[in-house]
Amino acid sequence: MKKKWWQKEVIYQIYPKSFYDSNNDGIGDIKGITQKLDYLQSLGITMVWICPIYKSPMADNGYDISDYYQLNPEFGDMKDLDELIVKAKEKGIKIVLDLVINHTSDEHPWFQDVLENPYDSKYRDYYILKSGKDGHPPTNWRSVFGGNVWEPLKNTGEYYFHSFHKKQPDLNWENKKVREDLYKMVNYWLDKGIAGFRVDAITFIKKDQNYDNIPADGVDGLGKCTKKTRNQPGIAEFLHELNDETFAKYDCVTIGEAPGVPYEQYGDYIGDNGYFSMIFDFRYADLDVASGSEWFKRIDWNVLDLKKLIFTSQKEIQKAGWGANFLENHDQNRSISKYIKEEGERNFYSATMLGAMFFYLRGTPFIYQGQEIGMTNFKRNSIEEFDDISSIDQYYRAMDEGFTAEEALHFMNLRSRDNSRTPFHWNAEEYGGFSKVKPWLGMNENYKTINVEQQEQDPDSILNFYKKIIGVRQASECLIYGEIEPILEEHPTIVAYKRKLETEEVVCYFNFSDRIQKVELADNKYDVLLNNYKEEATLYEKEHSLQPYQALVLLKKEESHHE
Repeated sequence: MKKKWWQKEVIYQIYPKSFYDSNNDGIGDIKGITQKLDYLQSLGITMVWICPIYKSPMADNGYDISDYYQLNPEFGDMKDLDELIVKAKEKGIKIVLDLVINHTSDEHPWFQDVLENPYDSKYRDYYILKSGKDGHPPTNWRSVFGGNVWEPLKNTGEYYFHSFHKKQPDLNWENKKVREDLYKMVNYWLDKGIAGFRVDAITFIKKDQNYDNIPADGVDGLGKCTKKTRNQPGIAEFLHELNDETFAKYDCVTIGEAPGVPYEQYGDYIGDNGYFSMIFDFRYADLDVASGSEWFKRIDWNVLDLKKLIFTSQKEIQKAGWGANFLENHDQNRSISKYIKEEGERNFYSATMLGAMFFYLRGTPFIYQGQEIGMTNFKRNSIEEFDDISSIDQYYRAMDEGFTAEEALHFMNLRSRDNSRTPFHWNAEEYGGFSKVKPWLGMNENYKTINVEQQEQDPDSILNFYKKIIGVRQASECLIYGEIEPILEEHPTIVAYKRKLETEEVVCYFNFSDRIQKVELADNKYDVLLNNYKEEATLYEKEHSLQPYQALVLLKKEESHHE
């Protein structure tokens, strides 16, 4: 694979509502991002992905867009975004926006016209409308956010389709005019000077055109719509056209959110002529639940399970193209709370070990805001404290499936998307320095002990170690472009791998346990590139003791160096 500029980027995901509130209205904004560019630069970030800032009624926090060409006033205006793009560029930071083209908001003018003129609207075929059957919805498919995918279109006997929330009607990609309007919008943003897009829910754009019922898989009598709406045959035609009409015309980066794609199809998505530069693989992120949309179906897992998922992913992506590596995002819970099972073991060592382990995998690394200071899951005492529509749906669905209210709340505390959306902890002041007024979403109460200001002043903090992690990667061609080769694949608690580029080799060991683990080293001398323990290991002995939650990254010395 030829080297591409975006392979060497370090990408930081910002949830704008929760990053920094510059005007003290309780909601983060674009100016807040601009004011924190120095922080991002000092961390070593080269690109920022910003979750949707387009005009939206915010039913799904911006993933329900009512105008693709306007910004939501709570975030600021176009001048603010133009200023951010310019000032970020001055600091060597590129801007990537979210692209949401599977659905719009029900408040988008296109859909509003359908509501006003259901039979005569010129936008009628921009959406998916079907007649009901004997007073029932057209099919028994369950939406990702719960309930039937079909919502009645008032006084018509027809229903409109939504894969997600009822305020997010799906666009009809079978209609060429819809596609042309979307491509025009994509090119407008690329012409504006952004570096590219993270492409939301893109595997949902093709539906099974038979629209027939499926076997029910829940007490609600419905079946998961993903069986009929995700990665369906024929999607390749749409994705090729999308790429040809937009992305391929620019030197941009595209990161596909592409759940449901089998590994054998990865070449189509991220190969030399793939639809996207890279895609996320969610298999290891969702290892604790039966599916990303059923958090109450918990799965017990161990380090070996996690390792197998990561290494399978890495091998398959390496065969096909390039991946986007992540521990957290706006749809996931906090990684230290998920991957480090014992609360007493969530500390500097486990947080930095986890960060380094994923950062040196082959692919472009993504950091989600707050991950670099070790932000954790919260504990809410009532469903009323949640904002996330998915969490609220899953809470009631868990009870429908036979769990108690206490159990349902426990699942939400473990898995709610609100865990990653709580306001960022800048300092120990009230509201964590995020705002001077009560934020839109309740804080995680540990902001007084986990925050940027304290960690910047502590040379041995998680934040300062993340700077080292990033610096080591960016200084190593091998860690950026090298092939990956898993080692110790059957070890129950050590994740280890080699990165190789021509004659250079980097060996990475990560101890996922609170006990010392012995590892056999090859008969070579090593330079230590990274160690989250202060004792600088002299690695001339054959057997080495990995300390609890140690991250040890070693550069193999070339033969000619031996005396």
